[in-house]
Amino acid sequence: MPAPFMNACSSSGKAAAIRAMFHYRGANVQGIGMMTMKLLLMAAGLAMLVACAGPPPPDSAGSAAGGVGGAGAGANGAAAGSVVGNAIGANGAAAAGQAAPGTQADLKQNVGDRVFFDTDQSTINAEGRKTLQRQAEWLKRYRNLTVTIEGHCDERGTREYNLALGERRAEAAKQLLVAFGVDPGRITTTSYGKERPAVVGSNEAAWAQNRRAVTVVD
Repeated sequence: MPAPFMNACSSSGKAAAIRAMFHYRGANVQGIGMMTMKLLLMAAGLAMLVACAGPPPPDSAGSAAGGVGGAGAGANGAAAGSVVGNAIGANGAAAAGQAAPGTQADLKQNVGDRVFFDTDQSTINAEGRKTLQRQAEWLKRYRNLTVTIEGHCDERGTREYNLALGERRAEAAKQLLVAFGVDPGRITTTSYGKERPAVVGSNEAAWAQNRRAVTVVD
C-alpha cells in the first residue's frame, strides 16, 4: 500500500490519505488502466477513513432513560419493601405482646394474679377484693381451668410461723373467690411461707411485695 495510507487513523494520516487520493488520480501507472487505478486508490482511501471512524457512540439519551428508569424502579421497590417490612414488624410485635386468652399471662396482664396483705395479717383488703372479683369473673369465663392459690410471707419470723400464715392467706383468697361464684372444686391452696420471695431485700418495700397470695393456672 502507498505510504500515505499506512497511518491513516491519525489526524495527519487521514489528511495524507485524502491528499494521496487526489495525487494518484493523476498518476501514470504502468500496466494498469488509468481509470481502474483511480477507482482502486479512492476506494482504499475511503475504506481506511471509515474504519478509523470506529463504532457509533451509544444512544446517550436511551442510556440515560434506562438508568433513570432503573433507578426509579429500584427506589420504588426499596420503598415498597420497607413499608411492607415495617407493617409486618409492627403486626408481629403486637401479636407477641398480646397474651393468649385463658393463660397465666392473660390473668396476670389483664386481670391481676395476686393480692397483698398487711404485716402478720390474712385479711383481704379493699384492693384485694377488687382483684379477686375480677379473677372470679375471668374464671367463670374459662370454666375448664383450675387454679392453685399460693400463700407467701416476708422473711421475718420462723419458717413454721410463715408456712401457717401463708396457708391462711391462700385460704382467705379462695373463700372470697368462692363467694364470688367460683366452684370450690376448681381451687386448691398451698403455702410457701417465706421460701419464695418475689423481691429479695430486707426492707419494707420488699416485704410488702412478698406478703401475697398468687393465683396460678394449673
